[in-house]
Amino acid sequence: MGTGTVRSKVKFDENWGFYKGELQIPYAVKGGMTGGITDTGALREGEWLDIAFNDKGMGEQQLEWTALSLPHDWCVEQQYVQDGQLGARDGSHGYLPGGTGFYRKTFELPADAAGSKWTVHFDGVSGTATVWVNGHLIGSHHGGYIGSSYDLSDVLRYGGEGSNVILVKVDATECEGWWYEGCGIYRHVWLENTDRLHVAEYGTYITTPEVAKEKAVVSIRTRLRNDYTEGMPVSLRTVIYDADGMQICADSADAFADWHAETELEQSFEVEQPMLWGIESPYLYRAESVVIYNGNELDRYETVFGIRSIRFDAEEGFFLNGEPLLIKGTCNHQDFAGVGVALPDSLIEYKLRLLQEMGSNAYRSAHHPPTPELLDMCDRMGILVMDENRKLDSSPEGLSHLERMLYRDRNHPCVIIWNLENEEVLEGTVTGARILKTLADRTRRIDPTRPTSAAMNHGWNENGYNDVVEITGYNYGHRDTHNIDIRDHGLYPERLMIGSECASYTATRGIYEDDPVKGYCSEYGTNIPSWGCTPQQAWNDLVNHRFLTGVFMWTGFDYRGEPTPYLWPCINSHFGLMDTCGFPKDSYYYMQAVWKDEPMVHVLPHWNWPGSEGKPVEVRVFSNTETVELSLNGRSLGEQQVDRNGYLSWEVIYEPGELQAIGKRGGVAIAENAVVTAGQPHQIALFPDRLAGRADGSDTIPVRVAVLDKYGYVVPTADNEIRFEVTGAGALLGLGNGNPSSHEPDKSPLRRAFNGWCLALIQASHEAGSIQVRAVSTGLASAEVVLQVTAE
Repeated sequence: MGTGTVRSKVKFDENWGFYKGELQIPYAVKGGMTGGITDTGALREGEWLDIAFNDKGMGEQQLEWTALSLPHDWCVEQQYVQDGQLGARDGSHGYLPGGTGFYRKTFELPADAAGSKWTVHFDGVSGTATVWVNGHLIGSHHGGYIGSSYDLSDVLRYGGEGSNVILVKVDATECEGWWYEGCGIYRHVWLENTDRLHVAEYGTYITTPEVAKEKAVVSIRTRLRNDYTEGMPVSLRTVIYDADGMQICADSADAFADWHAETELEQSFEVEQPMLWGIESPYLYRAESVVIYNGNELDRYETVFGIRSIRFDAEEGFFLNGEPLLIKGTCNHQDFAGVGVALPDSLIEYKLRLLQEMGSNAYRSAHHPPTPELLDMCDRMGILVMDENRKLDSSPEGLSHLERMLYRDRNHPCVIIWNLENEEVLEGTVTGARILKTLADRTRRIDPTRPTSAAMNHGWNENGYNDVVEITGYNYGHRDTHNIDIRDHGLYPERLMIGSECASYTATRGIYEDDPVKGYCSEYGTNIPSWGCTPQQAWNDLVNHRFLTGVFMWTGFDYRGEPTPYLWPCINSHFGLMDTCGFPKDSYYYMQAVWKDEPMVHVLPHWNWPGSEGKPVEVRVFSNTETVELSLNGRSLGEQQVDRNGYLSWEVIYEPGELQAIGKRGGVAIAENAVVTAGQPHQIALFPDRLAGRADGSDTIPVRVAVLDKYGYVVPTADNEIRFEVTGAGALLGLGNGNPSSHEPDKSPLRRAFNGWCLALIQASHEAGSIQVRAVSTGLASAEVVLQVTAE
């Protein structure tokens, strides 16, 4: 017994071929030379397995497979179409069509690979994914937000048997959500090799039932999977390591692993003087599970975890490690400029860092489970997560998706809430309550250590719907004159509550007057939807009512689709505190003022208003200092006391020059911000997020691109078209500018600036070296930056 195989898991993203369109895949219906599966007649054993997978495809039809690496979203590569049938409602999918596509990859395995277990894992495929390996139909998965796994051991070819071919059909003609979902294999794929006796998929469950400064109890339950044809005596050795890799405790347990079955073992550990996981110090431990049979190591499985305690209180809100903490969250879809939903890991981390720099400490994965790497990053960065089930569905498929999310994510210390649904039609109904209870009960069975919630926008107090979960989520509870959520606290004082979705403040970066023709919303907030409110109101509700626990602002970033309040030509939303490129809007700085303690001041609008000389302009200032003094061209316009949870306002007669805001504490200037009247566009400037990347073929560096006047000031209305030339050890992955009405292709070397800015995404190759990035535009001085790519 035992193949001697110790677990290996490799990223399976490289060297795929892609075909956009439909292919008819033959099915074997009968053997014995009478299959009749093509018009070429009967085929010998095994021959039919290849005919759909060779370079020609079906018959003699030549197929052109585009070489690419995953993750991939073909939807963002298409042309915008003004068609109300795309998505759940008009414009909901960003006016980009879906369709069908195929992915194909060949790979070889050595002869000695036979006998062990080979599994392919898809982290996420947008659309219905059907998988064939060497012509055998392996399985189909519907649902783009949770992964699927397939055992390939029986159908693979080893050694001299020939190359293996995996073919994946993605049918992205239907939408799951009312937002942009993309098309294709947009998350990672993994090929995993294990012994037939191994730790099961998501096979560890780590909890910390007792947490104190002196000692913490760590409980680990481990499921072992035996795919041999007889039972085996097995030993499980579990070792816990600290963040420096030092062993701090260990334990061994013996069991008899029944054949073709799972066996669960439970172990308990005491960690002295534990380092607790928190948002300021996200300390992580590592558990290593070693499976031993007859003295031989058969599997080694690692689980990263944190030691921390969470508690929700009906009056005081959320407590982390016994300390009260306001949840400062944002809701986020997963797409980004230039790439659609196919984000390299480094771009996911970039987005999280931008949120953290704003002062956010929590992330809601709206409205579906996030990619696994996002949770790993939130663990490391100290970001709390509301982890979200896709939909209210207790069918076998719905429960399967929920269970996979729970098993996959329950060891992450960042996850503090399981949100089971969002704004479903059946909220507040008898049927809805039954479905939600089934989901909640299943969740408690798999992980009782975190509360369940439902993010509701109606029916809060009807038919006991919200009573079947621990936390009631209020999406836009401010809609009543007296606030629905605040009213409900008086009626139900024992109810745990959270602002699961707040604000929906529609604004377009750099725009200060509504423009229905172009589809722009003023940053002054003069076009807020009926259910929405200002960030100031959303935050003040929480500050004044701690029982609301926290806010999740809708949204951290603009996202493709759902172009409220306008439709075409708008192709994305206006709700973000940042645009689709991560460029801050003015509301970003309001959140920074109330969420962070570092002194800051921000003044709006920009100061380029030709033709408005002598006319009044409303100037607003966000700050967390004690006072702010505003001056224009050196003349003081007065000093005001700061309302940290609101904003300051001056009416200023416009004249070109410099408008400066100085924040003070105790009369001493500690922060300042100025807007300057810029001249004509003169030059381009490049601001890379970092100067070095990893030679892994995936690492992506965002480069912010500005149009400046001759004195170096950003021209806040510039829309010059810029061409990008990228050479060396990297390539241009995509472009964006945050313009919600731009129909320019993201996969192009050309992009116009929008209100002074655009973004280039530069992806490193597999080879170390330098990348030369050059930006040129007619009539402007060009700019160049050199990025270094280093071996991993």
